[in-house]
This record gives sequence, structure tokens and C-alpha cells, in this order.
Amino acid sequence: MVRSQLAFPEAMTVLQQTIRENGYQVSRVQRIDIGLTRSGYKTDKYRVVFFGDLEEIRKLSDQHPELIAYLPLKIAIFAENDETILLSSSFKHLRTFYTSTDLLASFDHWETDIQRILERVRTAE
Repeated sequence: MVRSQLAFPEAMTVLQQTIRENGYQVSRVQRIDIGLTRSGYKTDKYRVVFFGDLEEIRKLSDQHPELIAYLPLKIAIFAENDETILLSSSFKHLRTFYTSTDLLASFDHWETDIQRILERVRTAE
């Protein structure tokens, strides 16, 4: 999780640019705020950005269908007062279930890239 001093629209732009710069494709952006507001919660801008490498996702989904819930990768982004907060899940909890060095290498790669993406948005001005 990181906090950015950027306003939500600017942080969203930097996030999507940085995702692409790291070799991923943004597959979709899902609005969460509408559903929360309809359920009675007071919330501002809240999105989930889904992204990944299409070939990698297809390959891993075929080899490990149980991972489909974790793919594509995702980063939640939401406005909070004058800041924007971004967060993503770690793959640490999945490591105990897999011994495949290729899959563990993918987890490492994704975590490194996600941290790089979050840090870039955190430090953007």
C-alpha cells in the first residue's frame, strides 16, 4: 500500500502509464464506488485496475486453473481527502502451496513489478 500526493485523476494516469512501461497491458478498470454508494457507503473515487501479460495469463491459467481468481493482476486505487491510496495483494500466501520454480519466479517477478509501479505513483509529482 502506498499514498500519493497526486489527485485521483493524475494518480490514475500515472498508474496506467507505469503499468504499460513495465510491459503489461491494462485489461480493464472497474468502478467500485458506484456499488458502494448504492449499498449506503459514502465513498469518493474508487477503482480497481486489472493488468497483466496476456500470454503469461493464458499459460498460467491453463497450467494452474486454481490461480484464475488471482489473474489478471490488480491494483486498487481510491481517493481519500487530498491523497490517493493504492494497494495490491502479495503472493506470499500462495507460496506455501506451490513448489514449481517457474511459478515461484512469476510470483517474485509480479511482486517486484507491482512494488515498482506503486513506488512510481507514490513519488510522482
